[in-house]
Amino acid sequence: MSFRLNENFDNSTPFLSGYKQLKIPIMDSAGNPAWPELFPLKKIHELETIVGARHFSAQMMLEYIAEERVHLDPGAINFYEDEFDNRLCKIGSHCISGVCFYWDPSFGKNSSDGSVCALVYRDDKNRDVFVHDVLYISVPDDDLYPLANQCETVLNFMRQHLLVRIGIEINGLGNALPEIIRTKAQQQQMSINIIQISNHINKETRILNAIEPILTTNHLYMHEKVKKTMLLSEMLAWTPIGSVEHDDGLDALAGALTMNPLPTRPANQRSSFIKAKTEFNL
Repeated sequence: MSFRLNENFDNSTPFLSGYKQLKIPIMDSAGNPAWPELFPLKKIHELETIVGARHFSAQMMLEYIAEERVHLDPGAINFYEDEFDNRLCKIGSHCISGVCFYWDPSFGKNSSDGSVCALVYRDDKNRDVFVHDVLYISVPDDDLYPLANQCETVLNFMRQHLLVRIGIEINGLGNALPEIIRTKAQQQQMSINIIQISNHINKETRILNAIEPILTTNHLYMHEKVKKTMLLSEMLAWTPIGSVEHDDGLDALAGALTMNPLPTRPANQRSSFIKAKTEFNL
């Protein structure tokens, strides 16, 4: 089957010519729901607290907010001082349901991008996330084994926080890291699980979509010790158009926020086993 395009555009009819666009936002300008039987006000407000103001405006109110207008306000962060209690799986009064540890690597030298790890705990019942620690790794410019030495630093960090799983971005030089860190872990008699992650979305979009909704809905918590890192200054300077010099900590945080969390459970909670029924009458 072959197709022939009409090269005389003056005589062609535009697609959907004469049709009018119908836009019905989930609420009108007075705040009345368009479909109260399906989306009462309570449910609408719950949706907004889940997706954030920007996505709610675009998807529910049909009013697009340009990404250039978005910024990451550290003033919206809830800071805390409690440590993670692995026996109870709690941070303060918050019950923790999962943990994510992500490494966005580089050579770690002064002339290269930052090599950063981000540790995030999750309270999925309340949709809260806790940025518990961020590790910025650097090595001397004359270091002959920058990746191997970084792996040792990361393993020490994992041992300190009792972590058994790490996600590593394998784009670029990260492709070599899983084998190196696995070898180092065996030498130290550590058992770890390595998740190899390949990113195909540009950095600015990853950061925007991962951090901004949680930040603007008041679900982002951060440990006081993170203030001593570069992360907050990166947030202040960050822009979606990608004109900032340092955003590697934000990229690592975005990676941790989008990882599938490793479930956590209190130390005194035994795992239960379910026996599947295998006798069927066909």
